[in-house]
Amino acid sequence: MAQDAGRHGGLDERAVLLAAGLADLAVSTLGSVLGAARGLLRRSDGAELAAEAEHDLLARGRLVLDRRTAAVPPAHLEILARHALARRATGDV
Repeated sequence: MAQDAGRHGGLDERAVLLAAGLADLAVSTLGSVLGAARGLLRRSDGAELAAEAEHDLLARGRLVLDRRTAAVPPAHLEILARHALARRATGDV
């Protein structure tokens, strides 16, 4: 029974440590992002950077849509089966 209590305390402590570590990571990441954003806002070519970012996002979007909507070619075995059926139909076995 005492062993279970120790184990639960250990799990609780572990959960608290994990949560604290995640919170610290989130805060430090947010700090880095805000620092980078401040640096970008101080640049004189901000409009140019925004236009390039938009261009890159549009290109990435086109690639994704092309990948998703591209017609899938028939499978190799399907092509061979069609050829075999066509040869049988013509009597060229």
